[in-house]
Amino acid sequence: MIRIFKTEDGMIHQKDELSPGSWIALTNPTATEILDISNTYGIDPDDLRAPLDEEERSRISTEDNYSLILVDIPSIEERNDKDWYVTIPLGIVTTEEVIITVCLEETPVLNAFMDGRVRDFHTYMKTRFILQILYKNASLYLQYLRIIDKKSEMIESKLHKSTRNRELIELLELEKSLLYFTTSLRSNEMVLEKLMRNEKIKKYSEDTDLLEDVIVENKQAIEMANIYSGVLSGTMDAFASVISNNQNIVMKFLATVTIVMSIPTMIASFYGMNVNTHGIPFADSPYGFTIVIAFTVAVTLIVAWICSKKDLF
Repeated sequence: MIRIFKTEDGMIHQKDELSPGSWIALTNPTATEILDISNTYGIDPDDLRAPLDEEERSRISTEDNYSLILVDIPSIEERNDKDWYVTIPLGIVTTEEVIITVCLEETPVLNAFMDGRVRDFHTYMKTRFILQILYKNASLYLQYLRIIDKKSEMIESKLHKSTRNRELIELLELEKSLLYFTTSLRSNEMVLEKLMRNEKIKKYSEDTDLLEDVIVENKQAIEMANIYSGVLSGTMDAFASVISNNQNIVMKFLATVTIVMSIPTMIASFYGMNVNTHGIPFADSPYGFTIVIAFTVAVTLIVAWICSKKDLF
């Protein structure tokens, strides 16, 4: 999908035609769309396809008539009706006339600009626009890291009473997300360092200040991801022992339940044997067998309810 945006009178507008100073947003573009943009602005099609490869690394490449900046951005992936956090590439191509972004999917990083929620944003100020995208990206990492921390706390509260590995598996998924984030943030850091040495950026003092802010924000995200990852790793080791201990308690509980359940079963079996009925409960009652069966069913339901409350099924 191709969308064209341009700022006019301080407002962002979606356009139908290409013009200098525009922002061309490519979201999961088709081969035809890539070739159209490639032919129009003299861009190597492989550079436009690069952000569509999830394994593509963060980097900067400069050609005669355009530059490509490739960074990783955070994304939410739904699996088994739950949200998990991964990273995907985002490509930013700048030419003399326009700026082009390429991504596999819609992302909050770019949606904030499309919706006009970013101040002092102008599509024709390409250097400033790039830095604003990178700053928004680092801020989104921090936002998702806080969400991951809250999710891990919620899972930990369940682990105290858990006898299953389900919660540990969820923590493992969060740990994998933190690993993705850390790796991507470090790759982005190298891109930012290269931008810092770029003389085109240093022409404008306000843009240099913004780049420094992006670098600080990115470093903070790296430190936060490292801290959360360390805490989560220790938590998983500790709660693995807790689950093992809980399972031992459950086994003892079930052993007790088995003994209790066997008593009415034994009594009921006596009614079918040729034994002296003296002393057997309800032996002289015509409804004795029915009473014992009802008692057995009642005890079974009570035990099943207790096991259900303890999440043993």
